[in-house]
Amino acid sequence: MALVPGPNFTRAVEHSFMSHERPFVLVIPAKGAPAALVPNLELGSWTMVGFEGAVFDWRDQTGYADAFAALMAHLKISSIGVEGQVMRVFVHHALKQAQSDLQIVDAEREISALRMVKTEKDVAALQLAIRISERALHRTLDTVKLGQSEKEIEQMLIQMLFAEGADDLSFTPIVAAGDNSARPHAHARADYAVKAGDALLIDFGAYKDGFAADITRTVFLDHVTDEGREVYDTVLKANLAGLDVTRAGVTAHEIDDAVIGVLEASPYADRIRTKTGHGLGRSVHEAPYIVRGNHMSLPAGTVYTNEPGLYQLGNFGVRIEDDVLITQDGYKLLTHFPKELMVLPC
Repeated sequence: MALVPGPNFTRAVEHSFMSHERPFVLVIPAKGAPAALVPNLELGSWTMVGFEGAVFDWRDQTGYADAFAALMAHLKISSIGVEGQVMRVFVHHALKQAQSDLQIVDAEREISALRMVKTEKDVAALQLAIRISERALHRTLDTVKLGQSEKEIEQMLIQMLFAEGADDLSFTPIVAAGDNSARPHAHARADYAVKAGDALLIDFGAYKDGFAADITRTVFLDHVTDEGREVYDTVLKANLAGLDVTRAGVTAHEIDDAVIGVLEASPYADRIRTKTGHGLGRSVHEAPYIVRGNHMSLPAGTVYTNEPGLYQLGNFGVRIEDDVLITQDGYKLLTHFPKELMVLPC
């Protein structure tokens, strides 16, 4: 299989490298030693990996075609599995140019599945990222005032994440109030002042020691309407229903069916827009994907997000997201930020 800079590459060599216009490929054959194609400017950093296979480097001035040709001549392979969601087209083409009869197979599912079950070290890193995130959210919510823009709240959240020790952001936070909260992947607005009665949805996470947290909480500002309370209670019931069926051996389909079933049975079924969740680890979205039709059996050690939501465009949305570790007998909730309906006295 061939890996390019990204979470699988980092897991393999225990070092992180940038993905840019320069191809950088680690090839691990079924038999024999691995080999790597490395930009010359990265050789100094590559020595820190302690790599024992052959290395084929190339310079910007000469291009990478000859290095790919030398790599393939060295490997003597007829087929290769690649990360279909990560490898870029120009790297694919460079492999084919170096060996026209090379069979290139999309092995994204098989490669990514290798890191689906987390080690104790992985879980510890996730828990640290989550603790950082939750402290940052507490500090941010303490500062929210009516009249602030979503952008101002987002900026405060980012400051708090780094103040609490984040290495990076898992992704650009989603900070959305009022009608914007009904857009599951909304962007914070600089021209909207939050007002009393708004739902404020915050979806975010700290990236720490190579692992990503992913948490969503929805709060209400100053007061909550009866509709807001009912929608929130429905989403919370769906979240809890997903936890109730979680255990080693459960399928992704069964979790999603339990969660979505609660939403479908409510008066707000027309507000369903998303599946239950996704795997979490080195990437903020990874296998398994928690959706009906995915009958993959989930082993102990799998971490997934349980994030039901209801969204009515032009009105408001509610999402509650936890990070969940599947255990042999059930689950361990990695997120501890309160899920009870919260109304900020701002």
